Formats: sequence, C-alpha cells, structure tokens
Amino acid sequence: MKVDLVGGYYDAGDNVKFGLPMAFTVTMMSWSIMEYGNQMGASGELGHAMDAVKWGTDYLIKAHPQPHVLYGEVGDGNTDHYCWQRPEDMTTSRYAYRIDQNNPGSDLAGETAAAMAAASIVFHRSNPAYSRELLNHAYQLFDFADKYRGKYDSSITVAQKYYRSVSGYADELLWAAAWMYKATNNQYYLDYLGKNGDALGGTGWAMTEFGWDVKYAGVQTLVAKFLMGGKAGSHAQVFGKYQEKAESFMCSCLGKSSQNVQKTPGGLIYKQRWNNLQFVTSASFLMTVYSDYLTSARKNLHCSSGSVAPSELLAFAKSQVDYILGDNPRATSYMVGYGNNYPQQVHHRGSSIVSVKVNPSFVSCRGGYATWFSRKASDPNLLAGAIVGGPDAYDNFADHRDNYEQTEPATYNNAPLLGVLARLHGGHGGYNQLLPVEVPVAKPIAAQPKPVAAQPKPNPVKETSFSAPIAIEQKTTTSWVANGKTYYRYSAIVTNKSGKTIKNLNLSVSKLYGPIWGLTKSTSGSYGFPTWISSLPSGKSMEFVYIHTASPAEVSISSYTLA
Repeated sequence: MKVDLVGGYYDAGDNVKFGLPMAFTVTMMSWSIMEYGNQMGASGELGHAMDAVKWGTDYLIKAHPQPHVLYGEVGDGNTDHYCWQRPEDMTTSRYAYRIDQNNPGSDLAGETAAAMAAASIVFHRSNPAYSRELLNHAYQLFDFADKYRGKYDSSITVAQKYYRSVSGYADELLWAAAWMYKATNNQYYLDYLGKNGDALGGTGWAMTEFGWDVKYAGVQTLVAKFLMGGKAGSHAQVFGKYQEKAESFMCSCLGKSSQNVQKTPGGLIYKQRWNNLQFVTSASFLMTVYSDYLTSARKNLHCSSGSVAPSELLAFAKSQVDYILGDNPRATSYMVGYGNNYPQQVHHRGSSIVSVKVNPSFVSCRGGYATWFSRKASDPNLLAGAIVGGPDAYDNFADHRDNYEQTEPATYNNAPLLGVLARLHGGHGGYNQLLPVEVPVAKPIAAQPKPVAAQPKPNPVKETSFSAPIAIEQKTTTSWVANGKTYYRYSAIVTNKSGKTIKNLNLSVSKLYGPIWGLTKSTSGSYGFPTWISSLPSGKSMEFVYIHTASPAEVSISSYTLA
C-alpha cells in the first residue's frame, strides 16, 4: 500500500523523516511564535516562522490518516547512512513505519498531539479553519496516546538506534496535556495534569536537560505558568511541585543548585559530545520564557543559594546565544553563514553535494561518499542559519564533514532558538506575558515599517570631518502602548564608509532611557562592538537596537582606529 507522505523535515544531515524529533521541532517553533510573535512581526519574520510551522504540520496531518494510526518514520537510518546522496537522487528505501492500536507509541502520538495543539494556537487568527483541523487531530492523537500506551520504538524498532525514547512516554503524556489545555482551555486537560503529575513523573523528576526525548522541564515550565497565571484551581498544591522542579532546572543551569549542569571552560552548557548544542538552545529557550513569566508575576527565582532576579535568567540565556554566535574561546560561530568564522564542512548531504541546478548529473549511493563526502573543501551550498552540533567539553571543535558529532546540524537545534533570538532582538514586547496574548496576524513581508507619526523623523547623524568614515542612521521600526505609555523601538545602522577596516570603535549614546541590544557597554560608559564582532570591514554595516518612550537617543562617535 502506498501513502502520500510528501513534505515535512529530515531531522539532520540525512534523508530520513523521523517523526518524534520532527514533531518536537514543530512544537518548539510554535511555542517560540506564541511567546514572541510580536517581536518576529516587528522584524518582518513572523510570516516566515509561520510558514516553517505549516510545512511541518501539513506533513503531520498526512501522517495521521485515521484516529489511531500515525506514521512515525519514512526511510530508515541504516540504509540511508550507507549512502551519501542529494535528496533529488535518493535510491534508498522510502518504507513508511506506523503505530496503531496493536503497535502503540504514546511518546510519538503525544508529541505529535502537542505539536498540533501548539500550532493550532499559532494559526488561530490568521487561518481559523486550519487551526480547527489541527486541533481535531490533536484531540484524536492525545486520546490515542493515552488509551493505547507503549513506547513507540518498541513498535517502530528501526528508530531505536537513532531516536530511542529513553525517557519513555510519561513525559510526553503530560507535555501533550499541557499543550491541549493551552490550546483549548478545557478543564479535562488541566485535571489530567493535576491528577497524573505524581504518577507520570511531572512532580518528581528534577531535570538538567530538555530536548526531543525528555520533556519534563518543558511541561514543568508550562504548568508553573498556569499556576502563576491563576489557573491552577484545586490543583495548586500539585502545580506548586511542578514549579519547584521547573525552578530546580533553571537553578541547575545557572550553577546555583545542589545538582548543577556541567559547563565548558568557556561557559557553555555541556551535556554530551554528540550534538551538544541541542541542549543549549532548548535550555536557553526555557530560561528566556521563564524569566518573562517571573517578571510578569513580579516574582524571583528561588535557588538553594538564594533568590535570583528574572533578569539573571535572561542574561544567562543571552550568554549561551552569544557563545553560539561566536563569543567563545575559539571565536567560532556555530551558526552556519553567520560571522566571519563558521563551519565550512557541514555533515549534511544537500549542503555538501553540488546543487542539481548547477550540475544535474546523478550522484550514486556510494559515489557520493567518494566524490563529495571525502572532499576536503568548503560546502558548495551554504546551509544558512543551521546550528551544528558544536564544541566538546573543552570548547574544542574540528570542522570536518566526517565529524558528525560536531558538524551535523539538526532541526531541533534551531527551533527553540527562533524564540530566544526574537526575544533578545525585540525586547519584552511591552505586554504582560501571563495575560492571554493573541498571535498577531502575519503582515506581508514586503511592507516596510512606517515612521511613527507623532515622532520627529530621526535624521542620520551629521557627518563631521572627524566622523566622516562612519555613517550612523537611525529609524523607528515599531511602537506600541503599554500602561498608558508609548514605547518606540529604534534601529541604528552603523556603516563603515572608509576604505579601511574599523577597529576599537567607541560610541557615545546619550538620552537613552531603556534597554539596548547589539553593543557592549564598557566600564567607562561608552559602547563598543558586540562580543561577536571585533572589527567592521570597509563597506560593511552593523545594527544595534534600543527601546524607550522618548525621541531617538543621541548617538555619536567617540573614537576608533583604522586598520
């Protein structure tokens, strides 16, 4: 029997569709949009993010043709990894593996229910019919996961070598229930979390990791939000235990717990050698949202070493993102295409083999290894934005295509980063995170933000004879009203108009009454390059942004050197 399973995402550098990490990727992209859709919209990226979610959910709908049937894998890792081919040339098995009532998979069905429910919130306003369709699938999948219990890799055994469900399915049942409640406000799912918190481990497991396999820290963070938002009702005591475990996770990441996460000498969260950055991006996301939840609830984090301000959580998440983007002992960016020094030999079939548009000649199964995999040269196709596995426990990294533990990217590395980057770039967004926040309708990408009418149009800084090699242009990119005040987000572009490279830049920023991103403040009070930039080459620009309730800040050049 043939089934239409066109679409969806491969998990990493291979050509296999693994259902569990794909669904988790969709859930985390949706959560990112839910929390920080406003910030994405201000940057013109909300439509792109929603498209990325829909590419995943369109596939998941196809993979769920009957209430208790879910296709959880297309292709298998063993035959796929024997070959190195572009997806367009694939000669490997496209066998589809499924779970059903007789061969259950509560972890896979639960995560897919979570993905459908989370995505239904994303499309609630812009595409209500699609949102309802997703929610209908989510209802059926949660019922399937809960009634017919079992580990998916006992049914789809070919997944065991690649995505074994080590944590079992209890965490996914709670995770799915939390997302079902968030999408429906149906008391049944809140009661499910309250009644099953102890039995399914939600209140018992203090975690130091969060990812495609182990969801406890994620569900504990969501339930803590329900509790702080006044939703717990009769379950307040149980939800308090969830929150204790959520805070234990946050404290362990900060190094303020009795059981702390390991860190590299450069300060990066370190869990394992193989694709460590997946745990860094997912932990950074939880810390970012929890920081905002605490701020909205006017609470602090309680660690064994004392009380911690929410801003410290956000600052730590930022430090992890800065590390990924190049602020690390190797000065290497682990986001492909970002910065001056990033991985050139990514363990990814499509990236490492010449595009069919350039050379349509067929690449054979083993021929791909001989011609392209073993080639000691940069990838012909730039996998822009991909987060690779990253460095080892000592901040070391070997940029070789066969070093898959460090150079292979994965969708679930990037998904949580969507939200963190939007938050760090766009600020808090001027709304109370604990109140119901509607995901804004995506505006056409082509639309340019208009200057705020009430504001005087910011003029570029006048170029004096001293500052002539450097141009600074400011503009208002968005505004919003909160608590009776109008907040403006300003973008400032610094351009090197000289024929040389600018180093040691020092800017003076006065009449600034709010947070600023994209510059590093020195002890003297002036501002320099951000940690991930050391110089500005000729003709290049850099951007920094700030938010406050006043006219544009005054930005001027204090000093610089030309190299």
